[in-house]
Parts: sequence; C-alpha cells; structure tokens
Amino acid sequence: ALSEVLAAEAASCLNRAMAALRDIWEEIGIPEEQRLERTDVVKKHIKSLLDMMVAEEENLKERLLKSIALCRKELDTLCRELQLGPFETEEESTILQMEKNLRTRVEVLQKQKRDRKQELKALQEQDRDLCDVLCTALFSIDTGSVPSLEDLDRYRRHVASLNTLKEQRREEFVSNKRQIILLMEELDHTPDTSFERDVVCEDEEAFCLSKDNIVALQNLLQQLEGRRALNEAVCAELRARIVALWERLQIPEEERESSAVH
Repeated sequence: ALSEVLAAEAASCLNRAMAALRDIWEEIGIPEEQRLERTDVVKKHIKSLLDMMVAEEENLKERLLKSIALCRKELDTLCRELQLGPFETEEESTILQMEKNLRTRVEVLQKQKRDRKQELKALQEQDRDLCDVLCTALFSIDTGSVPSLEDLDRYRRHVASLNTLKEQRREEFVSNKRQIILLMEELDHTPDTSFERDVVCEDEEAFCLSKDNIVALQNLLQQLEGRRALNEAVCAELRARIVALWERLQIPEEERESSAVH
C-alpha cells in the first residue's frame, strides 16, 4: 500500500539523518559519551513529535466517535418526531464514512422537521383567517409535536374545503345582496336594522359569511320578495277595481289611456 511505502521512506529519512549526524559528530571530534547524549536528545525530540501527532489523530478519532454517538441520538429523536422508521447504517463502513452519513441524514431530517413546522404554521394562519370569516371552529391538530405527512395532507384538504365554502358563500352573498338592494329600491324601503345596514352599506369583504348570516340573508330576501308579491297583488286588485269602475262609469278610452301610465 502507498501508506506503507511512505512509512518506509520516513524511516529511511530518519536513518539517513542519524547517520549524517554521527558523521558530523565524528568529524567534529565529539566524544562518544556526548554523542550518546545528543542521540538521546534527538530520539526524545522525534518521539515527542510523533507522540503529539498520534495524540492529535487519536483526538480526531474520539471526536468522530462522539459525533457518531450524538448523531445516532439525534436521529432517534428525529425519527420519532417525524414518525419514520429507524435509520440503518452500513456496519462495514469506516468511522469517517459512518460519521459523514449520519451527519448528512441528521441535516436532511432537520430540514424535513423545519419544513413541516413551517407548513403547519402557514396552514394555521390560513385556517384562522377563514374561521374568522366563516365563523367556524379551528382545525383540531396537536401543535406541540411535529405533524405527520398524513396530518398535513388532511389539514391542506380542510383549508381547501374552507376556501371553497368561502367562495360559495361569497357568491351567494353578492347575488342576494344585489337582489335585496333592487327590492329595497323598488319597495322604497330604507334599511332599519343593523343586519340590513350591514348587508347594504358595509364593505362586502367585511361581511361575516357565517351560516347564520347566510340564513338570515336568505330570510331577508324572502321577506322582501313576499312584500313585493303582496304589493303586486294589491296593485292588481286595485287595477281590476279601476277597470270595473271605468266600465260602470263608461269612461272614454282616451281618459283611460291618460291614466294608464300610472
């Protein structure tokens, strides 16, 4: 292996350096006793350097193992919160590869958790707005935990149904309001209750589209239609009496036509 070749080269470099030192000491004439002392200093220096390098790599290994343990613990928590099965790791992978895989998986699940919570928050805001307009109860969901995909899907469909209901009631309100205004003008009726004023005078977007209000709106329309029908019946009866009186009084056709516009 390449690492073994590099290790052999390192040992060769050390041997060459020690041989060079011995030659230098011999040329200088350093006594044998001092050569031994100097050699011991070199040995201690090299050993200290190598021990420091080994300790650094041991620390790296310990950090990786600690990271693996923390990632496993975090993964267990995330899998429970997200209602997922346990994460399976490759037992034959190296420490470095295992740590990378676990850390990457933690980051992925953390993003899933954030995304689910953000979507839940957005759905709750829409739900509150719709409930304010429709006067309905809020969707029942546990806000203290991470919602499941099924919970979010049910919530999305619930909000969509509320939006549809809102549009249906809005269309019904606008249509009925238009007819009510026309009937009030025809009957010369001025809105005299708070509900009638809300219907006719208030901004359409401000009108509460509750079921009770829609029923009350339909009742108001029916009341106005009933009054118009009653007025029409009275008018028809009066016209019939006028025609009968014209006939009895033998009123000329010209006079009848001049009154017909009324």
